[in-house]
Amino acid sequence: MGTLATARYRRGVHVDTQATDAEVLAGYRAPSQLVRDKVIDRVDEHCRAFIGLSPFATLATADADGFPEVSPRGGDPGFVHVLDEHRLALPDRQGNNRVDSLRNLTVNPRAALLFFVPGAEETLKVFGTTTIVGPDDLGIDLTEFGRAPRSVVVLTVQRAYFQCGKALMRSGLWDPAKQVDRSTMTPFGQVLKDHCALETPLPDDATIRAELAAEL
Repeated sequence: MGTLATARYRRGVHVDTQATDAEVLAGYRAPSQLVRDKVIDRVDEHCRAFIGLSPFATLATADADGFPEVSPRGGDPGFVHVLDEHRLALPDRQGNNRVDSLRNLTVNPRAALLFFVPGAEETLKVFGTTTIVGPDDLGIDLTEFGRAPRSVVVLTVQRAYFQCGKALMRSGLWDPAKQVDRSTMTPFGQVLKDHCALETPLPDDATIRAELAAEL
């Protein structure tokens, strides 16, 4: 059985303790019947409406060994298309060409999408299996920002449910007063220079952003 290491400080002394996974999980109360029953096997009218308002989602995948990857995806509201109550179409736009998520899906087709709607504290989770198709294979216009997608991930829905708003309530994610002043952060060009161990500096952030905007 696996173990979960915990650390506590007692009178300034670092103390390591070990608890089994089962012991840790036993400390949580059982989910309510409502929480168990809210999982459905399709995209109903409520899920469809939420997806239609969502300009941002995260895509979770894993490789053949189960190592996870999570990728941000965004576009105009409704950029993920509801084909029917059992299928979603996620266009893959111009990116950095690492295509980590797509490589994962070729060996492990399971995936999950987490949808956000600005101002809404609830989120929507959709789980299923995927296929990757060409940009014209579905017979629908997926042009956005004047460009066709490079490919399309079609997710066959197996589970869907709304997540309560506690996490976003705690974070204050949509609270304008909690927005971080970008000037307090290290310029992204400097971050890339350091992470890539570059000798020469990169353009300033305004130039980097303008270059990215030209590739949308």
